[in-house]
Amino acid sequence: MPGGPVRFFVPVLLGAFLLLSLLDAACSTGGGAGAATSIQVKGSDTMVNLGGAWAEAFMARRPDVSVAVTGGGSGTGIAALANGTTDIAQSSRAISQEERQKIAAAAGAEVREFVAGLDGVAVVVNPANPVDVLTLQQLSDIYSGRIRNWRDVGGRDQAMVVIARDTNSGTHEFFKEHVVRFRDPSLEYGPNVMFLAASEAGVEEVASNPRAIAFVGLGYAARRDDLKVLRIRQDADAPAVLPTAETVRSGQYSIARPLYLYTVGEPQGVVKEYIDWILGPEGQEIVRELDFIPVGQE
Repeated sequence: MPGGPVRFFVPVLLGAFLLLSLLDAACSTGGGAGAATSIQVKGSDTMVNLGGAWAEAFMARRPDVSVAVTGGGSGTGIAALANGTTDIAQSSRAISQEERQKIAAAAGAEVREFVAGLDGVAVVVNPANPVDVLTLQQLSDIYSGRIRNWRDVGGRDQAMVVIARDTNSGTHEFFKEHVVRFRDPSLEYGPNVMFLAASEAGVEEVASNPRAIAFVGLGYAARRDDLKVLRIRQDADAPAVLPTAETVRSGQYSIARPLYLYTVGEPQGVVKEYIDWILGPEGQEIVRELDFIPVGQE
């Protein structure tokens, strides 16, 4: 089923939520039954479709609450916490100590962190590409610019089109720290890497280009027959592993991470209700449906 649920939410839900964000410009963290209340959610593009699905389901059960969800990257969401323009930041990377201190200084309260799901970062190529497996060292060499031709990793004699997320993305930072710098903490993305502002743009380029390679959250790659998810080896002698719920939970898949929600201080009122619902059975079932991995459930 090409695109799966992910492709459904982008055009339909996000337009509605962008409209809601214009109508509900002021954040409100209180409210109760019978009072119109809005929740602003900003941040990770990896999580934006997941956030949209949570919001739709929550508003169905609480029609007095509007939830506005926008993306832009994890850095955008974290910055919005500091300037008071969001109630919740969605992030596909952990917040830094420097960011925590900046927010605490600006808002007068500490950042509160919630793990709302798990994700395996999928490395994807076009199905016409004969390469099925890469090691972490090969990925580091590709993304640092030391390998630029597919023949060097068992593919055809073709120049690679190497795609990454832009610098505001939590996935960009996570992949740099855990893959690009696999055995050399001084490495950066290579000059040949093409940085894109959205995960969807990366998967569409790979789907149409047999020379392309990209990395995306698992929810963007699952159930698409126009992408091939590569198996990854920790080293040349290790087993080749696909990102799945089982391999991410067990730690077998090496490019895995938590997905976070952040608030300034302890959430209150309907914001607390919303986060509690996300972490509960209904919210976590939506995590599963969108091909991420629920937390606190086997």
